[in-house]
Amino acid sequence: MATDKQAGSPSPPGGTEATRDAAFVEMHRDPRFTELKRRLYVFVFPMSLAFLAWYLLYVLMSAFARDLMGTVLFGTVNVALVFGVLQFVTTFGIAVLYTTYARRRLDGLATQLREELPAVTEEVGR
Repeated sequence: MATDKQAGSPSPPGGTEATRDAAFVEMHRDPRFTELKRRLYVFVFPMSLAFLAWYLLYVLMSAFARDLMGTVLFGTVNVALVFGVLQFVTTFGIAVLYTTYARRRLDGLATQLREELPAVTEEVGR
């Protein structure tokens, strides 16, 4: 199997792979990139912990609170079924929240950094 270099493919825009890699490393040192990562983590970690706690509650209640989970609310719908459906609702809710958060707090800065990356690549290649 031939690699890209063996197949004669052109080098990446902005120079060699080493130059491109150096540009990416340099971008990681940019304080705006650090801020972008911080903003992402501010949303992702608490939301992940909250969802995992919610899921763990569902699992533990299914295992240890069978009487409560088996309580019929109406017709054939019991508490366990409502909890299960709410897991899906929560998942979609988090997706919507993340989309809103990303548009407001992440996308602008990410776009700015991504657009500057070719310029950084050219500067590193000099």
